[in-house]
Amino acid sequence: MTAPQQQKLKITGPVVVTANRTTDGVVIYRTTDGWSADLAAAAVVTSARDAGVLLAAAVADDLGAVGPYVAPVVLGPDGRARPANLRERIRLIGPTVAPPGGVAVSTQ
Repeated sequence: MTAPQQQKLKITGPVVVTANRTTDGVVIYRTTDGWSADLAAAAVVTSARDAGVLLAAAVADDLGAVGPYVAPVVLGPDGRARPANLRERIRLIGPTVAPPGGVAVSTQ
């Protein structure tokens, strides 16, 4: 398996770097100077070079985040980033089925 920072990045549009926080598993996004659980605060880049810089910083923070990778986003009319695929929408809003004793969140 190739480490994330060693993979050749193919960027075809805006992307962010995402991971899970090690303390509680919450989905987090790389900002220009750290992490945020808010996608709106994420650093959005459009080049492989810039994505590589963000990814390298994310990988270096192995105590704060686990499993960082580059995820596609689309920019809405208001300029805010939104997940560009189903996987990222599910990660952002939560499970699509109710966990035992919980409530499911719809992806519609």
